[in-house]
Parts: sequence; structure tokens; C-alpha cells
Amino acid sequence: MQRIGNENNVVYLDSPIGFIEIQSNEGKIISLDFVEEKKYKEKFCPILEEAKRQLKEYFNRQRKEFNLPIKLKGTDFQKKVWNELIKIPYGKTCSYKDIAKRIGNKNASRAVGNANNKNKIAIIIPCHRVVGSDGRLVGYEAGLWRKKWLLEHEKSL
Repeated sequence: MQRIGNENNVVYLDSPIGFIEIQSNEGKIISLDFVEEKKYKEKFCPILEEAKRQLKEYFNRQRKEFNLPIKLKGTDFQKKVWNELIKIPYGKTCSYKDIAKRIGNKNASRAVGNANNKNKIAIIIPCHRVVGSDGRLVGYEAGLWRKKWLLEHEKSL
């Protein structure tokens, strides 16, 4: 097992839909990703413990919103999209076109999709809540089966 660089802390959560690797830097969440196996030696810190606690509550249907400091790494456009994704209510979906309109560029659906795909903080920044304009499930890097599970999980409460 590799040791992660000193600058990042990392923990793993065994969730109902697979291992989740959560990384932090300087007291902020910088990454939440689905992984097949633990790649790094865990390096704990308070914010990661809190992230694990909140994610467990989410999976146990005890939490609908996350209250965690995050650090977004991306272009200004990507950050604008990600900040809009955070506003999508629990259990609801919207289309790439809806997000494009909300950020003031109704013709940017494809660019919104690309930004959505670059989201490094899954679930907390709920890119799984974005669907095609016809309601179809499209474009989830962690697998459409996970996107479907997350949406069904949220609608069942």
C-alpha cells in the first residue's frame, strides 16, 4: 500500500456502493471518489472523520445536506457549475441545460457536462443529480449504476 504525500490526508469509507476515498488538505475536502481498493495508508484528521460521519448519515437516510469545508480546484467556469450543483435539492434532478441557464449561458449544456465530469468531490457536490434533458441517466464517471442507486436512495426518503 502506497503512502500518500505529506500534504494530503486520506481515509476510506466502505459504503453500500463501494469504497469511497476521501482526501483533505489544509482542513478542507479536496476529493471524494469511488475506488476499487485502498491505494494509500490512511492518514486521519478531524475533517475527514467528520466527512465519514456525515456520509454514513447520508447513506443511513439521516442527512440530506453536507456541511463540510471544500476546496474547489478547477477553472472559473467549472467552479461556477459546481457551485450550482450544490444548490440542487436532495431527491431532485435537473438537466445540463437547466444548469447552463442558471449560470447565464443557455447554450453551454455540453460545457456544463464537461465540468460535471471533472467534479472531484462526488456526492457532496451532487453531480449525480444532473440528467439528460429527456430525463435519461447519462454521464457518471463512477458508473451509471451508482448514479441510479444514489438517485433512488434519495427519492425513497
